[in-house]
Formats: sequence, structure tokens, C-alpha cells
Amino acid sequence: MPFNADPYISKTPGFPKEGITFYDISPILEDSAVVRQAMGALADLTRPMQPDIIAGVDARGFLFALPLALELECGMVMVRKAGKLPGELFEQSYALEYGEARLSIQASRQLRGKRVVLCDDLLATGGTLEASARLVEQCGGILAGAVCVIELTGLNGRARLDCPVAALQTYEF
Repeated sequence: MPFNADPYISKTPGFPKEGITFYDISPILEDSAVVRQAMGALADLTRPMQPDIIAGVDARGFLFALPLALELECGMVMVRKAGKLPGELFEQSYALEYGEARLSIQASRQLRGKRVVLCDDLLATGGTLEASARLVEQCGGILAGAVCVIELTGLNGRARLDCPVAALQTYEF
């Protein structure tokens, strides 16, 4: 029987503002058996993408990227928010509701020619994953796919990604 993440995702309407529902993955993390089930299901979604590297997106994507990489016996790199990494960096801006943010990855990461799957907790408008995908390409990596725990399908974020996208749980908004 496939893993159903819905009972382990808390929903808070009106947060951070009216008209938005906050989907919280914290309950998944509270029970080791649930974490194992979620990671097994996420690995099943990711395996066909044949990754060499999982790129975890700051910060909740890290929670899933490392165990996923271990399960799939591949490496993991971090895509960080600006100002969090030393050394030479590749950086990519993306739009926020009120302004702009930047993501970065260290230029010394060994991604050239490797199949990279992005991993994050939530796919909404797709801006963060699109910026992450551009970073992978700047590093010479091959964007093999993107996986997330939750996808808000009504925001059509997957349309911004030129790769397969998979989610454990979907909601319209």
C-alpha cells in the first residue's frame, strides 16, 4: 500500500496571512516509523530519475535530502540561502512575494556531468526550485528531476522546471 503523507502534514489556514494555508511537515519527523515510510516512498519516486547527487534546498529540503541520498547510495550537496557558504559561489536570484532572494552553491562542488535531483519540502510557485535548477546547470550538473514532500498543484510550479517532478502529497492550494 502506498504511503499516505496527508495524516502527517498539519494544515494551518490563515498563516502566514489570510488566504494562505501553511502545510507543516513537522509531524512526519516526530515518529521514526513515519519518517522511514516517507523516506522509502520518496526514494521510490526518485529512483527512476537515476541520481548521482541529491541537492537539498535550504533548509527543510536538507531534512529529506540526506536520508534520501543514503537510501539511494548517492551523494548530497546543499543549495543554501545567500550568505551561508564560504568560498567561490554560484548564485541565483529568485522572486519573492515582496522582493527578491538569492540561493548559492559552492563552485567547488563536483557536479559536472552528474545527474542531480533537487529535493525540497514544498513545491508552490516553483521559484526556489527553478533557481536551484539554474545553479545545478551553472555547476555543469545534469538536472535529472525534482522531488518534494508536498506540491501545491494549483500554483503550477512544476511548469517552471524542465525535468520530471514528483511529490509524496499534493494539495490544490
